[in-house]
Amino acid sequence: MTTINVPAGMQITGEIKPGYEQILTPDALALVVKLSRAFESRRQELLAVRVERAKRLDAGERPDFLPETAHIRNGDWKIAPIPKALECRRVEITGPVERKMVINAFNSGADSYMTDFEDSNTPNWDNQITGQINMFDAVRRTISLEQNGKSYKLNDKIATLVVRPRGWHLDEKHVLVDGKRISGGIFDFALFMFHNAKEQLARGAGPYFYLPKMESHLEARLWNDIFVMTQNELGLAQGTIKATVLIETILAAFEMDEILYELREHSSGLNAGRWDYIFSCIKKFKLDKDFCLADRAKVTMTSPFMRAYALLLLKTCHKRNAPAIGGMAALIPIKNDPEKNEVAMGGVRNDKARDATDGYDGGWVAHPGLVDLAMAEFKKVLGDKPNQIDKQRPDVNVTAAELLDFKPETPITEAGLRYNINVGIHYLGSWLAGNGCVPIHNLMEDAATAEISRSQVWQWIRSTKGVLEDGRKVTAEMVRAMIPEELAKVQRDAPGGEGPTYPRAAQIFEEMSTSESFAEFLTLPLYEEI
Repeated sequence: MTTINVPAGMQITGEIKPGYEQILTPDALALVVKLSRAFESRRQELLAVRVERAKRLDAGERPDFLPETAHIRNGDWKIAPIPKALECRRVEITGPVERKMVINAFNSGADSYMTDFEDSNTPNWDNQITGQINMFDAVRRTISLEQNGKSYKLNDKIATLVVRPRGWHLDEKHVLVDGKRISGGIFDFALFMFHNAKEQLARGAGPYFYLPKMESHLEARLWNDIFVMTQNELGLAQGTIKATVLIETILAAFEMDEILYELREHSSGLNAGRWDYIFSCIKKFKLDKDFCLADRAKVTMTSPFMRAYALLLLKTCHKRNAPAIGGMAALIPIKNDPEKNEVAMGGVRNDKARDATDGYDGGWVAHPGLVDLAMAEFKKVLGDKPNQIDKQRPDVNVTAAELLDFKPETPITEAGLRYNINVGIHYLGSWLAGNGCVPIHNLMEDAATAEISRSQVWQWIRSTKGVLEDGRKVTAEMVRAMIPEELAKVQRDAPGGEGPTYPRAAQIFEEMSTSESFAEFLTLPLYEEI
């Protein structure tokens, strides 16, 4: 086993495999230690604030725009100018940090590529470190792969790289500083910055990030302070780092102006992270007996609360000269059924056409096969323009009540309930086996979509409105009876479905969807199992 030198006060419990020493260098780890010591206590304070806020929501409080920051919402300020490499983001592709997927995403024809250390990646030790190695090689354009008789290497023209570190709630359990686990996000960010920021700048781009799961502008301020210290440590000009924030929690939707303001020297806009956003709405109002959403497939971007959120995000960004990036089209090409494929591709077309017409500057896809189709819809509206930030939306006036107008409530069907159970088991089984990005029923599922599945089931059991369209009340007993049936289907249909992780996944899904208490994120207990 390879050994490495670690700074005083740091302990690494993960195995150091050959090659890991190129990432886990003494100087890179010293930056991890410095940032951890400076900011860990604030991370913990902000996580405690989340818990207190959740308790108030459980007790019936409703979120609203903050009176104490009205001056920011009403102020006439703009974010710092966007670098050339981030001006054109009509289509962004996302995917985990796995080597083949990295190469294919860079080569996909998308304008930018968000490589993911978070929701579409199982954050086991090997994935996190090999992901950093893949990034190191990709930035220097030396990344290649020989697999099954095929060669993979980068094209001359590749997408602009944007990196998503883990959210504030996730630890890196294999790294301790002063005896305590460190932030997964700080670990991912610091290693990437140390090894690649200067190389990226020399190549005409820069260190660009996506920041997930935030619930307040104070959480954005924490990232901003980390950026400032890191730029000082590495001798980079302030404002070199640029970050796009995913608005994927209902609470962050009330603080979009404030989030942009906190990051204004480092901002590259906001993204409508739709799947996590739906999960966040269910989670935050889980104890409200009157709250209930219909089958997952019926909750679309045209649902009242989703439409309000999408338009508010767009208006807010463009008012501040910031890019507004639309959410994920989770559909993937269906190779063996042309008719079904045409319906799916029609769905992607409509999604991107609506975003482009509304004024969005780009949107996400999860599969290289969708890049051209999405690009065509944005080009129809934008023509040769890199973005449409000049498209202001003074006509949009979204109220708190509109953001909280949760519909549709019906139908809830047995097929929809079974779908949630099936997806939950399939995704969790794959995640435990090390793959966090899984094609299921012609959709690319990541942790966010699995979260909707399990939280909906939990909430349907408890809501007075959690009634199937045939009149049966959704109960824990009903769910427990369906789980073995859906497990059998997953074991029959999923690649590797006969593996040992799937029965365990069914157990976890049952515990999480029927237990009295609601787990904040399913990835937290799962992380302890890998």
